[in-house]
Amino acid sequence: MTPALRVTDLRKIYRSGTVAVDGLSLTVEEGDFFGFLGPNGAGKSTTIHCITGIATITSGSIEIFGVDAVKDYREARRLVGLSPQEFNVDVFATPVQIVDWVGGYFGIRKPERKRRIAELMERFELTDHLKKPFRALSGGLKRRVILARALINKPKLLILDEPTAGVDVELRLDLWRYLAELNRDGTTILLTTHYLEEVERLCRNIAIVNKGKIVRQGPKESFLAGDGLEAAYLGATGAKPDHVAAGAA
Repeated sequence: MTPALRVTDLRKIYRSGTVAVDGLSLTVEEGDFFGFLGPNGAGKSTTIHCITGIATITSGSIEIFGVDAVKDYREARRLVGLSPQEFNVDVFATPVQIVDWVGGYFGIRKPERKRRIAELMERFELTDHLKKPFRALSGGLKRRVILARALINKPKLLILDEPTAGVDVELRLDLWRYLAELNRDGTTILLTTHYLEEVERLCRNIAIVNKGKIVRQGPKESFLAGDGLEAAYLGATGAKPDHVAAGAA
């Protein structure tokens, strides 16, 4: 079976000379819920930007369901939904306008867009906020809009970059349930997060990246063995528990 995502020897070097991704190889099988972990600056977001065409790769290859993400960018991009960490939207636009614009980008006809948007607004409990500008929404509501936008094209591969950052516990649990449902229905999901509980609850396979390289990967059970995921993460990245605690404070 063709994997949902295959990244081979990916390198990304910026004009400044900074090596953000250094020979990274990664395979995500179709139907997987894959955790992509690492400290800030490890290369996670840059890898995602290369996968989705936001950043150009220096060398290596990326295939999405067998489609070359560089040579056949348009076809590959249609297969992907991206919920980025940043709120990269027109802050004066309403939730419907934000999602509708991306639906148009994917060439979805207006009647279908309208039906799809109505479904997403209802699913994410945004129907009471349809006429509000994005800037007037709470952090949790903003996250819902970004996720709805990522799903407008019914992607086969959904990439989530810190999808629950800044949201309350109730909304986080609700999003977890919805993401688990999406995955059960066949959507392949690549998740980056700093909430290890999120990975333990949702993911089946995990890769840890540090300094642009994969330093450990495998099934979740192999990370949970021994002292658990946190210890495995700290060991793989070379971080010390007291440093982590100091950073959190």
